[in-house]
Amino acid sequence: MVHLVLTPAAGKRLIAKAIAIRPDIKQALQSGTVAIVAGTTNGYVAEEILMSINQAEGFSKESFFRGVTMPPSKPADGTGKAAGCRVFPGDVVIVKGRWQKGRTIFDVADEMKEGDIILKGANALDMAGRRAAVLIGDPRGGTIIEAIRAVVGKRTRLIIPVGLEKRVSSSLDELALKVNAPGVKGPRLLPVTGEVITELEAVSILSGTSAELFAAGGVCGAEGTVWLAVSGEKAKERKIREIADFVSNEPAFSA
Repeated sequence: MVHLVLTPAAGKRLIAKAIAIRPDIKQALQSGTVAIVAGTTNGYVAEEILMSINQAEGFSKESFFRGVTMPPSKPADGTGKAAGCRVFPGDVVIVKGRWQKGRTIFDVADEMKEGDIILKGANALDMAGRRAAVLIGDPRGGTIIEAIRAVVGKRTRLIIPVGLEKRVSSSLDELALKVNAPGVKGPRLLPVTGEVITELEAVSILSGTSAELFAAGGVCGAEGTVWLAVSGEKAKERKIREIADFVSNEPAFSA
């Protein structure tokens, strides 16, 4: 067994690298549509996928989000964006291997079909139930509602890259009932059904080993860090150790 210590940024990079090598992603990139909905984790995903098709030039994950949670020392504006952040560039929509710059999920949801893939991040993770939930600020439901239309109506696949730092202990459905109740202020919460990819699944995809979360926490920039116990064949353990060492120096996300 080997132990991996991953900061949130390193975890995002690990998840992104795993998603980029999946055969279903590669197939959809070649013959269908892959829509990567803007979000901080998906910024890493988009970067890795665009690099895999040699089209990363001009992409910046630092502006690839619609809203973020910021510390009190760096407040966000009314939209959830940090003061001084770059102009939102649109989601990353790739159709038959070509990045269609400037397009969003709202532009392509109606065009998507079975076999296409939507990647959408999340804000809450139920590890036991393999489910995730999304915060919603838009009174019309935002990007997740647009994604669900394609998933339910067209059988488009929904993949949810989400870090273990977002785990919660209560039922997502019960939390949503409370948060979405009339009179409650702030964003709403929507549990969604899709394929959840955390650092645990990323480890398995990248190396064929299995991983368990056994501790968490840190200070001085390691806040939100997770400790993973990884087991498998020795060669596979060495492989994931090398990958983890590579991503361990990933700098913290900066908006």
